[in-house]
Amino acid sequence: MDMLENIAQLSRKYGADPRFVFAGGGNTSCKDDEFLYVKPSGVALATIQGTDFVKLDRAEIRRCFAIDPAKLSSDEREAAIKRLLGAAVLKGGRPSVETPVHEALPFKYIVHLHPAFVNGLTCSNDGKAACVKLFPAALWLDYCDPGFTLSLAVKRACDDFAAKNGTYPRVLFLQNHGVFVGGDDPSEIEKAYDEIMTSLERAYRDAGIDTAEPAGEPDMDAVMEFAPVLAGDLAPAGGKVTVVSAGDFALPSGPLTPDHLVYGKAFGLTAEKPDREAAEAFQEQRGYLPRMVRVPGRAVFCAGKDKKAADIVLTSARNGALIERLAAAFGGVHFLDDRQRGFIENWEVESYRAKVSAGAGSELGGLVAVVTGGAQGFGLGIAQELAKRGASIAVADINAAGAEAAAATLGNGSRGFAVDVSNEGSVENLVREVVKNYGAVDLLISNAGVVRAGKVVDLEFSAWDFVTKINYHGFFFCVKHFARVMARTNAATGRYSDIVQINSKSGLEGSKNNAAYAASKFGGIGMVQSFALELVADRIKVNAVCPGNYLDGPLWSDPVRGLFVQYLNAGKVPGAKTVDDVRRYYESKVPMNRGCLPVDVARAIVYIVQQQYETGQALPVTGGQVMMN
Repeated sequence: MDMLENIAQLSRKYGADPRFVFAGGGNTSCKDDEFLYVKPSGVALATIQGTDFVKLDRAEIRRCFAIDPAKLSSDEREAAIKRLLGAAVLKGGRPSVETPVHEALPFKYIVHLHPAFVNGLTCSNDGKAACVKLFPAALWLDYCDPGFTLSLAVKRACDDFAAKNGTYPRVLFLQNHGVFVGGDDPSEIEKAYDEIMTSLERAYRDAGIDTAEPAGEPDMDAVMEFAPVLAGDLAPAGGKVTVVSAGDFALPSGPLTPDHLVYGKAFGLTAEKPDREAAEAFQEQRGYLPRMVRVPGRAVFCAGKDKKAADIVLTSARNGALIERLAAAFGGVHFLDDRQRGFIENWEVESYRAKVSAGAGSELGGLVAVVTGGAQGFGLGIAQELAKRGASIAVADINAAGAEAAAATLGNGSRGFAVDVSNEGSVENLVREVVKNYGAVDLLISNAGVVRAGKVVDLEFSAWDFVTKINYHGFFFCVKHFARVMARTNAATGRYSDIVQINSKSGLEGSKNNAAYAASKFGGIGMVQSFALELVADRIKVNAVCPGNYLDGPLWSDPVRGLFVQYLNAGKVPGAKTVDDVRRYYESKVPMNRGCLPVDVARAIVYIVQQQYETGQALPVTGGQVMMN
């Protein structure tokens, strides 16, 4: 196995284990006589491949160590090392800012991680003394600002260690930061980390400390009371945030490591009733809106610009809370001072890392969309198209396993949820789960729908009732309960949210041998117009998209219950003898000579969301088959 594949495997092994990293943090490298290959900044260890590593000229990297820090200001030093590293790059993206540290340690493989167990030691008052006792062959380095300052300090400390001991340290603990481990074979890295974690676990156990990260479920009454409003109160002016909820735990009480500062900031807000006034008072004191909010005994809320960012803040908060608890084994927690904290918060490199980790902006980036009936057919296609545009999708479907499977393919913090839209209690539970996971809902796509075709003289009432309960009652239940949440967030943000019913061309004109479906869709248009008039005061726009026939979807093409089969059996298409005859008949009715596709509907939805001066409308997307007067 080649060197790059070895380091990629090591990276993925530790990057996928939450005991060792959070938010994809840490960095890794390998080197030969001429070149060093290092993880790019902002790339997650858990998924990195050998081809992702940045290739650098080692001779160029070593030029960094010739810089005289006394002759340059802090900003000038950082600019100089950035230029030198840029010149050293031969292939790949932006190298980790700690690349010179990887050069200073003369081992083939380097794995730098931030395990909570390790930072319980490095973020403690007596960590240095404990390190000497627990790891006598290791090197401890007092806190240094990351970047050039850290690189030069590591180089000097490692050279001094080698001069004194005849060998370079294989383990380097950095105060309030993490640990570097070096080796000339992957097994040496693995052995060292096993020994570190085992020794620290024993120390915490001997001190009687619970080593589990905070867990548990939030008080759902608190979630419904606070999360939708915090989604507005914690947002910057004119912006929005996603809020995730968790069981109660004590928030970190100060700045611990650069990672915690980048993702969660140093401090959180604790309040019995967090509101805009409390958030603004916090901002006045700290200079930023809180990302972490605790309602003691009830819940913790974490905010980010989208679902992924909010989840990272929660992970950071839990990790920090555990580190503070673990530090009690070594004399209590040691925080960064104000100068050190300020350097990290204003450092361009860390801002870049946070931006890359959170992901680039996109057309619907940060928007939370609920798609009912999203596990298959039009619903899944719509969810896929909206996710491509950056939205986080709550895929809701009576097929819970299908919803989860669909959400897993979408990314952006998408989740699957079970719901029976014809059951009001089930819809209420869906709302609670969505609020717990996202805080606010920006877009409700009421898509769940069914068809039972047949002549009116033959149609059983049970079929009529089945269609009505899902297509008609289901829309009512969803609007009733999601609108309550939307209104509370909108009041805090001043923004609009959207409800879009996926209706049908059958909601615009009658449908032969299909009265149950057409009636439910005609009724849906009436609800859209009525809800639009009612909910505009809450800054909720309500519109419908009326697609033509999705001939390629399971609603039509399922070989047992699809509409091609139903319509063939119902004699809806005169002279049709096969399902292909039925398909050709329906294609011939469309001027554009094809069925409607999910991307066509998604584009209409995006238009509706972005159009701030339209509500109560039914937008045909039929290829010209149905035209509005």
